[in-house]
Amino acid sequence: FTIKSLWNNFMNYEIKKITKDNFSEFGDFINPYDKIGENINSNTTKSYFDLANIEILSEDKRVRLNLFDAKKRLFPLKIDMLENHPFSSQIFLPLGSYDFLVITCPASPKPNLKKINIFRVDQGNGINFKPQVWHFPLISFNDAKFITIDKKNDENNLEIYNFTEEETFTING
Repeated sequence: FTIKSLWNNFMNYEIKKITKDNFSEFGDFINPYDKIGENINSNTTKSYFDLANIEILSEDKRVRLNLFDAKKRLFPLKIDMLENHPFSSQIFLPLGSYDFLVITCPASPKPNLKKINIFRVDQGNGINFKPQVWHFPLISFNDAKFITIDKKNDENNLEIYNFTEEETFTING
């Protein structure tokens, strides 16, 4: 992948392979293969507990489990906005061994585009964004289903920052 920007002298992004350490500022890297499973139910099931820290920052602490039917993104892909969820974390976990890209920016009242990070998530692993972390919507490389978990009452739980023309960039596949 290559990244092209109208703001070439300002933005210099690279796509990084995600790890627990390099994603920790933005949330949890969900890799069940790094966890030691625990046998339960008379050894008929192996469970991988506590894969992500689900956070709800309001009085209504209910969460919802969703199924997203993601469409394969076509490249070049124009990146012209970021969003965040001020009152909850948000999990993306593919149902299958599907790869996807994650574009993030640290939590702040307005995204600092000098601090954008782009990660490749592969082999069916997932991510959990912390509340208030800026991110681009799901970028799946395939038509794929994703489990998502976030705040049940989503009222006022979405903020959008639209880029200026100079801030907009494209990712070429």
